Amino acid sequence: MEWLNSILVEHTVIQAVVVIALISAIGLLLGKISVCGVSLGVTFVFFAGIAAGHLGFSIDSQMLNYAESFGLILFVYALGLQVGPGFFGSFRKGGMTLNFLAMAVILVGTVMTLVFHVLTGVSLPDMVGILSGAVTNTPALGAAQQTLKQMHIDAADPALGCAVTYPLGVVGVILAVIVLRKMFPKKTKEVIVADDKSKQTFIAGFEVCNPGIFGKSVKEVARLATHSFVISRLWREGKVTIPTSDTVLHQGDRLLVITTEADEEAMKILFGEEENVDWNKKDIDWNAIDSQLISQQIVVTRAEINGKKLGTLRLRNNYGINITRIYRAGVQLLATPELILQLGDKLIVVGEAAAISNVERVLGNRLISLKEPNLIAVFIGIVLGLAVGAIPFSIPGVEFPVQLGLAGGPIVVGILMGAFGPRFHMVTYTTRSANLMLRGLGLSIYLACLGLDAGVHFFETVFRPEGLLWIVLGFAITILPVMLVAIFALKAMKIDFGSLAGMLCGSMANPMALNYVNATVEGDNPAVSYATVYPLCMFVRVIIAQLLLMLFL
Repeated sequence: MEWLNSILVEHTVIQAVVVIALISAIGLLLGKISVCGVSLGVTFVFFAGIAAGHLGFSIDSQMLNYAESFGLILFVYALGLQVGPGFFGSFRKGGMTLNFLAMAVILVGTVMTLVFHVLTGVSLPDMVGILSGAVTNTPALGAAQQTLKQMHIDAADPALGCAVTYPLGVVGVILAVIVLRKMFPKKTKEVIVADDKSKQTFIAGFEVCNPGIFGKSVKEVARLATHSFVISRLWREGKVTIPTSDTVLHQGDRLLVITTEADEEAMKILFGEEENVDWNKKDIDWNAIDSQLISQQIVVTRAEINGKKLGTLRLRNNYGINITRIYRAGVQLLATPELILQLGDKLIVVGEAAAISNVERVLGNRLISLKEPNLIAVFIGIVLGLAVGAIPFSIPGVEFPVQLGLAGGPIVVGILMGAFGPRFHMVTYTTRSANLMLRGLGLSIYLACLGLDAGVHFFETVFRPEGLLWIVLGFAITILPVMLVAIFALKAMKIDFGSLAGMLCGSMANPMALNYVNATVEGDNPAVSYATVYPLCMFVRVIIAQLLLMLFL
């Protein structure tokens, strides 16, 4: 049995890898267990690590520190890369309200953390750990630990607080949603589509009846208009064509126009009479509209196209096709000439079969190439993230300079790379499965090491009087901010229950609660609002965890 001892007990590289892998595997397996539709998922790795630490398992301290740090870096960078494309778009009109409410949840929880620290005498590092567990935000915990190490303070205490309060942090948001549903039954039944009409594509048919545009080309009409639009098809004397920028419009021409819902009235004024046909139904067979043209989806897979403006490709004039809509990360975009294309964009192309085949060769449409990992961007991003995280920011009155650290730097760079990388022709695209793999691997390693380190003193902490106090404080930090902001929003603001519930889950970084909300609330509003507030909230939580320690410790 000496070989078993060598791979489980003796501090070697092999032993460290084996222990971390076993903890991760057991935790992920247990995380699949669901109780009343709620499961802890990957977070169970944390508790598996705690159990292993309590049973006496350990690994070399330097190896533990390296694995924990690398796992955290990999997780937060991949997270930033994923949310980057939609991060700045979340501040649009509709998203501003949701992000404002989410920031209120964070602010109330932060103030409560400081108040409890003063009133109860619980140390600030412990309170930050309690806060991280109460809001189910492990990146914030990682940021706090890195800050404490920088300040030469024991970084193990926050992990204990997080471990103690995490389970009720998951359950607390679900309980809050249930209570709110009972308190506001009428609001629960309301379904309001909280979309920004200025960004939502809208398809409408028009007959050219405005004498002001008779005899003018599409290019000239576009210059006259103050709103963006795309003419997908033109019917004239029973024949259908794809109009180019030089196509001249005549009286009686029938046009199929893609614009935004907010600009529908402006299009009526521009073209004349709108047809009484609903072109926005999901079940429309576009290929059955006419026999001469087909509609096909083409995916941008050529790296040379990444970062180019749609107008510079001149696809309409060169190939006689029209691009009606573009889908990016599930969001429908209007195909304007100024739109910057990214790898993975899905273009709806209308034209003759031969012309579409030519466009395919230009754009790629080789899905297999998207599955090839773009690791250069990952490694460059990690280097840049660590460099940014190491930049010191001096704050008056603070002894130590503030740094974004191992958690803050990579997530900031990941967001910027995801949002602006294509503008500089950087291939930052990763498939959803690849991104989930990176995040899952990094988070599992981080949580396994974190639990292993915290498990040594976990149970003796929980069963002490202060352990019960920590649980009570954590539950209060979970419940009260959510309830206060939710009651205010439902009473004072025009917001539907689904969007509010999704916002609450996003502000608390709680996908487990979102699963419950999605199962009990009709429509996509919860998922949309969750995605709207999650990027900013994740970033702010990471920064606040550091600032609390830097400013008040």
